[in-house]
Amino acid sequence: MGPTAVELVGLIIVVGTAAVTIVKVARLWTSRLQSPSADVTARLEALERSVEHLQQEQAETQERLDFAERLLSKSREEPRIGG
Repeated sequence: MGPTAVELVGLIIVVGTAAVTIVKVARLWTSRLQSPSADVTARLEALERSVEHLQQEQAETQERLDFAERLLSKSREEPRIGG
């Protein structure tokens, strides 16, 4: 005896559902591989500029801190008058 009509319909439903799922996943996967939109690219570039600006400010602040520390350590090392 071969498969009944109910078994064939069940098999078609299972295979069809799996096929539709695979197609949907493949479409999502290919859309992820495409380049980002112009809006996303512009926002990313703005963030990069902002980070670069913050890094520059941090470097300048570090230089000022180093300078202040040198001045403080130099004033401690100098002999004091009347001391």
